[in-house]
Amino acid sequence: MDKRRKYDVIVVGAGPVGLVAGLALKQKGISSVVIEADPFGRPRPGSRAIYLHNATLKHLEETSKGLGFTLARDGIIWPIVRTLYKGKEVYVRNYGITDNKNLTELPHFTSLHQDEIEKHMYNACIEAGVEFVWDSPVKEIDINENGTVLTTASGEIFEAQYIIGCDGARSVVREQAGLVFEGPRTADTFLVLDVKEDEDNPLPLERTFHYQHPATGGRNVMFVPFRGGWRVDLQLLEGDNPDDFTSMEGVKQWLPKVMDPKYAERVTWVSTYRFHQVVASSLTDVNRRVLLAGEAAHLFAPFGARGLNSGVPDAVKAVAGIEQALQTNTEEARKEAIYLAARERRIAANWNRDCSTTALHHLQGNSPEMNLKRELAASLVSIVPRLGRWLEEGPYGPKFGPPELTTKY
Repeated sequence: MDKRRKYDVIVVGAGPVGLVAGLALKQKGISSVVIEADPFGRPRPGSRAIYLHNATLKHLEETSKGLGFTLARDGIIWPIVRTLYKGKEVYVRNYGITDNKNLTELPHFTSLHQDEIEKHMYNACIEAGVEFVWDSPVKEIDINENGTVLTTASGEIFEAQYIIGCDGARSVVREQAGLVFEGPRTADTFLVLDVKEDEDNPLPLERTFHYQHPATGGRNVMFVPFRGGWRVDLQLLEGDNPDDFTSMEGVKQWLPKVMDPKYAERVTWVSTYRFHQVVASSLTDVNRRVLLAGEAAHLFAPFGARGLNSGVPDAVKAVAGIEQALQTNTEEARKEAIYLAARERRIAANWNRDCSTTALHHLQGNSPEMNLKRELAASLVSIVPRLGRWLEEGPYGPKFGPPELTTKY
């Protein structure tokens, strides 16, 4: 008796991108299962992706009615953005009071902990009837012209026409499909920490960026609020020993210089990164049976919040491509549908990598030309206010986005 479990599509990875893929497949009536290596309820460190763009909220709302609005209402919308250069304010914008509890349309963004984002997505999956298999690392995938066979570490065998790889930076699906990351790794080290908000006496809701904060020896610092806490980014300089800044003793040395000292006792997570700027050589295999999405497909520096906000349309487009492929009558048309979906999202991935690279170049401070431009802009901002906007937007890269999905939900 054949004990293989058969589906049209297997989604590998139950992070937010995999959850969206599962929802989109269910919405389309395509038989599928989401397989996750970790056990259900596994602990996930840090806030990770905390910012959802309006376009992402729209994709989520179209994929699962009510999900976009639920996330928007559960997050926060900061009303003020502020940029300072060596302690001098060079840009501020006040959007006014932002009420996200009585929304009639989706806001331009929302900010909340990734654990909360995943919780709402998972609840939507359960309500929709998405099938999950937990605690099942992928051991091997056989990919051929006729489909895929996936074997887990425990020996379970799954068969499907297609696989969507949403299994993150160390993707087994990407490796098994013979695809590789292309691109550099940043030289600079960045420190990221989360602090829990003092709900009784919270800070004003402002996203603030400091170029060369005077209290940190000229290091850049960014403060980003999310519901219940703050993300603090500190750029380390060449020659800095990260341990001097990430240990609790180190944090208690520098954090009170830039934030109310009470927050040094409210730190929930500290990490350092040297960011990869990579995109997979292709987002599909030679047989057009695998599609990559999210961090299985690309890794960017986080400036501009391009990771998850690119991963969601990756998943949506992958499902749209598979839906079209399932309806074709020839092998050539089937392969073309998958190829076009993969190509569109790889174009977007390269665009996002270029944007985050632009932001990195703006931030790093190792270019004499860029340093001079920033210095001049800061000195002339009172005369030419638009220079303040240039300084404000620099750390996040271009505001406009890659082309919209060609296939709408």
